[in-house]
Amino acid sequence: MSTTTYIVKGMTCGHCVSSVTEEVGGVPGVTGVKVDLATGLLTVDGEGSTDAAAITAAVEEAGYEVVTPS
Repeated sequence: MSTTTYIVKGMTCGHCVSSVTEEVGGVPGVTGVKVDLATGLLTVDGEGSTDAAAITAAVEEAGYEVVTPS
């Protein structure tokens, strides 16, 4: 199991958090998603290592931007 943290830019409300959570939760191998609106932190738990490009694409599909994987 692995945990990766990303910084997401552009979220302003609870709906934003829900959108990111839903999209990232659908990425194969992802077992858990936590989004902190105040800090913009996205924490992703996965089986093995998760595909950073797939996580970034899911965030962009939700309408937001990954500033940088941390």
